Amino acid sequence: QVQVVESGGGLVQPGGSLRLNCAASGSIFSIYAMGWYHQAPGKQRELVAHITSGGTTTYKDAVKGRFTISRDFAKNTVYLQMNSLNSEDTAVYYCFADLQVEASPPRRIIYWGQGTQVTVSS
Repeated sequence: QVQVVESGGGLVQPGGSLRLNCAASGSIFSIYAMGWYHQAPGKQRELVAHITSGGTTTYKDAVKGRFTISRDFAKNTVYLQMNSLNSEDTAVYYCFADLQVEASPPRRIIYWGQGTQVTVSS
């Protein structure tokens, strides 16, 4: 079994910063990538950022230059530093882990966290 747990969400004023943390635990053999999606009310879930085991990063256009994703795959952890937040960033943020579980035969599975709310409001 694998668990993915997010933390770090909350209420922040426009222009402020938050850091989201995500840790995967359990029967993990290796991690291919981890990252974050977000979903605002009435909208589809969208990719915010992800990072591969090799360090390649991808960002949603609207967050480029403001958000930074980083990883410590030795700890099965990924972080999302969010700066210059605005109301458009208000959403539930979901972490995902694309990994190989310890099993025979090996299996590649994407696991999701429960989500953490980020609200940007004055």
